[in-house]
Amino acid sequence: MGKGLCIFGMVGSALLILLFGLDLALGIPFGRVSVVMDIGFIVASVLLGVAGFLTFREIP
Repeated sequence: MGKGLCIFGMVGSALLILLFGLDLALGIPFGRVSVVMDIGFIVASVLLGVAGFLTFREIP
């Protein structure tokens, strides 16, 4: 169960990075409403991915 949640967190993080990265670069999903919010969400998604990866490595 623990590894599954870590993998789900990492996949979710990758999807969020892709979504907000596309919005930042091309303005596709949201029309580039706020660049600062896009960068903030990308940073938060990277932190979620790192936390999921580090936890995944610790679970036996």
